[in-house]
Amino acid sequence: MRWSYNLERSYETAIWLFAVAFLVFCLVVVGGATRLTGSGLSITEWDPILGVIPPLSDQAWQSAFHKYQQIPQYHFVNAGLNLDGFKVLFWWEWAHRLLARLVGAAFAIPFAVFLFMRAIPKRLIWRCWVLFGIGALQGLVGWWMVKSGLEKAVLVAPQRLAIHLGMALLLLSGAVWTGLEAWFGRGRTSFGAEPRWRLWTALLAIGAYCQCLMGALVAGNQAGRVYNDWPLMNGKLFPSDYQTPGHGIRWAWLHSQAATQFDHRLVAYLLAIAVFGLAFEVTRARGVAQPVRRTVYWLAALVMAQIALGVATLRFGAPLGFALAHQALAVGVLFWALLLAWRTPRN
Repeated sequence: MRWSYNLERSYETAIWLFAVAFLVFCLVVVGGATRLTGSGLSITEWDPILGVIPPLSDQAWQSAFHKYQQIPQYHFVNAGLNLDGFKVLFWWEWAHRLLARLVGAAFAIPFAVFLFMRAIPKRLIWRCWVLFGIGALQGLVGWWMVKSGLEKAVLVAPQRLAIHLGMALLLLSGAVWTGLEAWFGRGRTSFGAEPRWRLWTALLAIGAYCQCLMGALVAGNQAGRVYNDWPLMNGKLFPSDYQTPGHGIRWAWLHSQAATQFDHRLVAYLLAIAVFGLAFEVTRARGVAQPVRRTVYWLAALVMAQIALGVATLRFGAPLGFALAHQALAVGVLFWALLLAWRTPRN
């Protein structure tokens, strides 16, 4: 048992944080399935404690179904849905919320134990507190998102969906980065690494994160089910309805199907050019550490696979399996970009 904060490394802390990151990854995938199946509004109340218990009687099921029948989504999207159909929607959303609670417990309980045992390197404790705060706030943001679809809309607000996903990815990214610091010890920056490569890899990680948020806007506007040709959009390089008459450009960036899909495509191309350009530079350069070189090549392969999967998802009209795989691989690209950004200045 450790009773000193003067630790350089802590494998226990690293394993705990990597496990949390994996659970967040699962949560993102289940959240994507919840959205794609139209299940996210099936539970119309937020009860952080008793909400973990699903309906256990016919009367309880009828009550939950009756509450769902009062919201616009039922009247305009699922009118005539029977109780059995409602249960399918309910279980997706319930599973998503249950997994979110498990993520909270998987973070909070070991965190308290490790703090008591002083098993976390002192320099990383503040980061863990920040991650704890993000996780705690995420529950409120999730309900804020759901609430946007309960009164007037039939779907949650796309921008709130993007914020909700963004916070989940911040938690995942922070857990991965802090876990790496705990596993390998204090990062010793190699000043031999070219500053332009360090900046390049940092921008790639930021770009991958932003691209995930733009994907959330595409999903929130159901923009993956329109403009299903590629590389053109309805036969054009630039969609004619990028900006809807009567609405400003900022509205288009958040709510226009044409704009969100075009922007998502454009950023994908820019990221691909940057990643493949970096891979080419690393191939030509001498003295690049093998871990960095391998990470760059893996990132390039993942980006290539993600583009191919994205095109296939678009061409087939965003079916559930393809869309979930595209979302999961996006998180994989983000993870690899983070790993590259972490490794580059340290090798």
